[in-house]
Amino acid sequence: MNLHSGIALVPTLLAASLLAACSSAPQQTWKVDQSYKITVLHTNDHHGRFWQNKYGEYGLAARKTLIDSIREEVAAEGGSVLLLSGGDINTGVPESDLLDAEPDFKGMNMLGYDAMALGNHEFDNSLEVLAKQQQWAGFPFLSANIYQKSNGERKFKPYHMFDLQGVKVAVIGFTTEDTYKLVHPDNVADLEFRDPKLEAKHVIAELNQTEQPDLVFAVTHMGHYANAKHGVNAPGDVSLARSLKEGELDLIVGGHSQEPVCMEGPNMYTQTFKPGDECKPDKQNGTWIVQAYEWGKYVGRADYSFKNGEFTLDSYQLVPVNLKKKITVEGKKQRVFVQDEIPQNPEVLALLTPYQEQGQEQLGVNIAELSGRLVGDRNKVRFGQTNLGRLIATAHKERVNADFAVMNSGGVRASIEEGEVSYKDVLTVQPFSNTITYVDMSGSEVMDYLSVVAAMPVDTGAYAQFSGIGMEVVAGKVSEVVIGGKPLDEAASYRFTIPNFNASGGDGYPKITGHSGFVDTGFVDAEVLKAYLEQQSPVNAADYNDKGEISYK
Repeated sequence: MNLHSGIALVPTLLAASLLAACSSAPQQTWKVDQSYKITVLHTNDHHGRFWQNKYGEYGLAARKTLIDSIREEVAAEGGSVLLLSGGDINTGVPESDLLDAEPDFKGMNMLGYDAMALGNHEFDNSLEVLAKQQQWAGFPFLSANIYQKSNGERKFKPYHMFDLQGVKVAVIGFTTEDTYKLVHPDNVADLEFRDPKLEAKHVIAELNQTEQPDLVFAVTHMGHYANAKHGVNAPGDVSLARSLKEGELDLIVGGHSQEPVCMEGPNMYTQTFKPGDECKPDKQNGTWIVQAYEWGKYVGRADYSFKNGEFTLDSYQLVPVNLKKKITVEGKKQRVFVQDEIPQNPEVLALLTPYQEQGQEQLGVNIAELSGRLVGDRNKVRFGQTNLGRLIATAHKERVNADFAVMNSGGVRASIEEGEVSYKDVLTVQPFSNTITYVDMSGSEVMDYLSVVAAMPVDTGAYAQFSGIGMEVVAGKVSEVVIGGKPLDEAASYRFTIPNFNASGGDGYPKITGHSGFVDTGFVDAEVLKAYLEQQSPVNAADYNDKGEISYK
């Protein structure tokens, strides 16, 4: 940040007026030649993981212990700490989803979060639920680029000012422009998600006029895409940093792409990063960019020095929160902590335990037996047809007696392991409470629809899983369509299912809710999957394996 230069005391009216103007502006409050230690702690894409997993990894109680120990260390050295979240607290674990993430936000309050960006999954519920979550959290939910259509004003607080021992820090929030197509349209009907790059220019100019911050941070839920290659996604953090004047933004604390932002060179990710490894954050156009993967697996720690207007990164690390690795001891595999175990904070544990117990009672009942693994891993289901994607589509198809089914891969959130299957497993896979819809279309209309949906790119939630249909997709063009074992007849009528999220235009799918043959059944996806697994038990995962019906070339 630039320092204000002094003005010579010249005995003129002009000089006097200049001095009066300067005296009315906010004054510099840090001391010249003094070094200020500022530590930024950050997490993102929490997705309901308030409780440790079955291996004892992550969870808010252990995260509290870690954060408290860092705070004590920094305070002993005379420094300051900011704790920020890149958003997406909602959606992912049934115990949290059933309670509108109440344990998560109340837990984050106990951990002392200072601010968070609003993520797209904060809009999986109604705005009334989001308002309730703000009350539970007790810290600012920030987004400068979300406006109300009805009045043209910002819906949320755009920024928050922090005074760190005299160093004035502005933290601005930004949310991905893609939100409108990633959530149910009804939840954001009165909201407009504007270009964060343009909003950043406006807000920073406003801040420089009104607050004159020494440092400007952004807490974002936009995604990190190396060298700004964001593909079909909305532009992310790199694009934001490059859109501003160099150094105009000091730090971006990000989320959304759910990855450790660890670089081995300019615009090149470290491909071999594992827990405990060194991590070098990205730097673009004078702006540091950090992200801490997902689920609270890590707490990002960025230690900075601020002296005479200069902001310098001293060290950075992603601190694992009780993550484990597999080792072999005497021929047997076991999991051991990557680093020393972090004890769980007893006060946070006491807060969270009743929520966990309440959820376990509801969700722990077994509903089916499974032979083999149903694959829903993000790096599989968004790149090809998987047995779980096809099973879910089959469940939808059979529930409404459709000819075929389309299921977006973004709606498949986890795998199901071999053995006993509980309702919790089902809700972990499908946490969004979407409903099953169907539409009756002519064969000609189906071809037009498939020409868009079947050509959706891999590595996105829009990539489609299918059941009851076969086709070839060559360079984005659909041909050789077979439904029910017969070639598609353009004059015939066909019924297919689609989640209501996609029927309403979510993921960029064609909006079909106005079609004369459209019906929203009201059947909730997780309930449909649960009923199907109960009916088919014991379930053989191999029965749903890809048999090559959908051919991409």
